[in-house]
Amino acid sequence: MSLTPINAIDLLTRLGDFDTLIDARSEDEYRDDHLPGAVNWPTLCNAERIEIGTLYKQVNPFEARKRGAAMAARNIAAHIEREVIDKPKEWTPLAYCWRGGQRSGALSLILSQIGFRVTLVEGGYKAFRAALLQDTDRLAQCLQFQVICGPTGSGKTRLLQALASQGAQVIDLEALANHRSSVLGAIPGLAQPSQKRFDMLVWNALRRLDPQRPVFIESESKKVGNVSVSTAMIDAMRQGPCLDLQLSEAQRVALLLEDYDYLVQDVDYFCDRLSVLTALRGRSVVEGWQAQARSGKMAPVVQDLLTQHYDPAYLQSMQRNFVHFKNSKTIAPYDRSMGAYG
Repeated sequence: MSLTPINAIDLLTRLGDFDTLIDARSEDEYRDDHLPGAVNWPTLCNAERIEIGTLYKQVNPFEARKRGAAMAARNIAAHIEREVIDKPKEWTPLAYCWRGGQRSGALSLILSQIGFRVTLVEGGYKAFRAALLQDTDRLAQCLQFQVICGPTGSGKTRLLQALASQGAQVIDLEALANHRSSVLGAIPGLAQPSQKRFDMLVWNALRRLDPQRPVFIESESKKVGNVSVSTAMIDAMRQGPCLDLQLSEAQRVALLLEDYDYLVQDVDYFCDRLSVLTALRGRSVVEGWQAQARSGKMAPVVQDLLTQHYDPAYLQSMQRNFVHFKNSKTIAPYDRSMGAYG
């Protein structure tokens, strides 16, 4: 029997040492967040976890443990029959649950008694998350961020994509957050990750970067939709040198109509999102934009949003928050095509 504990801090640099990372928590816990590349083998499924938790509180812990053990044994047997029978003796799994306790412990014990060399995360997911948050701050302070600034519609995401295609190191926070970081930035049909999942995705991206090379990143605010970037990472970004991306107003309007084509196709959704600006721009202005949008005049609405709302706020934010913005180098693509950003 071989069952080895590993602490969360050591695991940060050893994720690649294991053949399979097994998350023994329920489906909902796994969906909320999990270690990079982990598979979900619930020791208790969602409904069972609720049932046992209720029994624990309303009857007594002993009865809950008996029922939970029976459920766990059946689930673990099913996992072994489905996933483990064809594994060679050299297979090296790592298992974890919420706090490294009963759920992953039960699975790990059986796997180790079969003869596999099993590693169990001390403190489970909770300890790993605490360690990765600290490591995210450390990594952010070690990296050389090159900040892509520029007004809304200038094509900052396109520039990041062009840089990535040429082999540059890029972090696209909006892609990780499934959000375009503005009042109109929610993407219909695409949910944002939980805060825990976003933190994991950011850490997983940062840990793969070479600190000796620059990392290109957009000049995001702390909030990207409903998720937040860590304070240490925001501070590191704001200390980095800036590139100021400039595109003509007409090209910016055209670019936004391309990138936000789903708003053109769903005018009711667009008008609903515009209503969020009522407190800032006034009811008559917003209702005027909504009327134009419903009559098919989207380009003038987008142009007004740029000149009256986004541009003034963006410039003030850059000047206030990014130390080197005043000394930024200007980049001016000849148009909005991807080739112009190459």
